[in-house]
Order: sequence, then structure tokens, then C-alpha cells
Amino acid sequence: MQAKEAQNQIQFDHYEKLGGCVLGPYTSHIWRNDPRHMCFLFSRYKFVSKMFAGKNRVLEVGCGDSIGTPIVLQTVGSVHGLDFEPIVLKDAERRNEYKDRCSYSVHDMTTGPMDSVFDASFALDVIEHIPPPQEDRFIANIAASMNSDGVLILGTPNIEAHKHASEGSRLGHINLKSAESLKASLQKRFRNVFMFSMNDEVVHTGFGPMAHYLLGMGVCRRT
Repeated sequence: MQAKEAQNQIQFDHYEKLGGCVLGPYTSHIWRNDPRHMCFLFSRYKFVSKMFAGKNRVLEVGCGDSIGTPIVLQTVGSVHGLDFEPIVLKDAERRNEYKDRCSYSVHDMTTGPMDSVFDASFALDVIEHIPPPQEDRFIANIAASMNSDGVLILGTPNIEAHKHASEGSRLGHINLKSAESLKASLQKRFRNVFMFSMNDEVVHTGFGPMAHYLLGMGVCRRT
């Protein structure tokens, strides 16, 4: 009991010192309207953290309000988050408790690569918002922002599950992918591509058309 009480005291001391955790605008909306979806989001970030374990410099493209950054930071050296919405990044910077290992900048990856080079990159729930004519340039610029043996993970809803999506999602998802088309897009820029399926919180290698969400991993960019 004494050990438990001591642990409780540490937790309350941290709470008194740091206050409660605050969610960003996007995840606050999710928490209030569909809190179960937070479980799916965290599972996607956990997958990234497992795949990137040991990487030093990681780039997140389309980080939004950066809800999953702490999960990835458990296994990598640092994360730099990009988004084209300055107001969202300003809020993420204000809430950033990992300033020595986490940074942000405004950048549109369809316009060009980053100036610095990263060991790995990921973009969750981004590519379905990229206009199809800009898709290859988007992936190519991410690849050009990484080392030659870098790893890219793209996560996106499966087009096969589009009929089950909300009306709001349908309006914003202008470039949905199947497992086959996502793999083909990655193969243009990476020598090796590995595909994973996801249903609710479970990531697996099952039948792509039955997945609700897809995760494609490209390894070793083409030169």
C-alpha cells in the first residue's frame, strides 16, 4: 500500500505542477463527438512507433494538432511535425511538452521537399486529401526529404469502406485508395513496399478489401 500511495503522490505532484493535458482543436472535436475514434488514432501512431523504433530523426507530414507525437517519441530520437495550417501548429507549439525533441514548421509538401534530411517519415490521414494530380509530387517530395534507406508510412481509409463513412468524411476524402492503388503509388518512389490492413484498433496483414484502414510502408527510395 505504501508503494501505491507513493506512486499516487508522484502522479498528483506532476498534475499540480503541469496541470491537466489539453487536446488540440481536431482531437477535442473527436473526443466530444466520437471518442471511440481516439482509440483508432492512437493505434495508428503506435504502429508507427513500433516500425520506427530506434530511428533518430522522424518527420510527420500533416501532423495536425499532434495528438500522437508523444507515442512516437517513446521510440525515436525526435519528431518534426509539418502542417500547412499555421493556426493549428501555433496551438500544437503552445501545448508542446517535448520541446527538446519535438519541433514544428509550416510547409506544404506538394510544393517541394524539406531542406534537411530525415531517417523516416509518416503521414496519417493525409493522402486522401491530396488532389490526385498532386499525389505523386507529394510522395516524391517526402522521399526526397529522407535518407536513401529511409522509411515512409502512409495511412489512409480504404476506398472499399467509403460507403460506411460519415457525410463529412466523404466530402473531404477526394483521393481514397485501395490496398492495390496505395501500393502502386508507393512503388513509384520506393524499392520495397509492405502493406498492412487495419480494422478498428487491430493492425494485421489480412485481406485488403475487407480492411477499414490501410497502412503502406515504403522502404529505400528510388534515386
